[in-house]
Amino acid sequence: MSDPVIVLNQLDIVAHDFDATLAFYRRLGVDIAEVPPSGGIRHAEVTLASGFVLHIDNLELARTYNAAWRRPEGSSRALLGFSVATREAVDQRYADLIAAGYAARQPPYDTFWGARYAVVADPDGNDVGIMSAIDESRRSWPPVESPGP
Repeated sequence: MSDPVIVLNQLDIVAHDFDATLAFYRRLGVDIAEVPPSGGIRHAEVTLASGFVLHIDNLELARTYNAAWRRPEGSSRALLGFSVATREAVDQRYADLIAAGYAARQPPYDTFWGARYAVVADPDGNDVGIMSAIDESRRSWPPVESPGP
């Protein structure tokens, strides 16, 4: 592959009860800020001292960026986020993993927050996101549903 560096830098938690989940992590001591809600979409995030990023999303938001959440059974409760250097690297990693037999959750697409993004399931069914750097010129609002697998 042309882009050998991949960095684990993010954990997304999809919360069934967004307020209860936020209250738990705040009580734990995480100074997590909620982004102002938009419609039914809710999102909170914090960058920890280590540089690791924690996101908490509600189901409505998860359904926009991960087609697996639009299935009746949903998907894994947490998503491990890996960053790669280029938009092309997202497509290359996704194609390689799918060709090796891993389950597609979300094919690569250009997101509303400005990154190229894809999701594949690991052998235990955990969602693993692959994301390029954010390009501010590619941001859009409101979010629309991602393409399905």
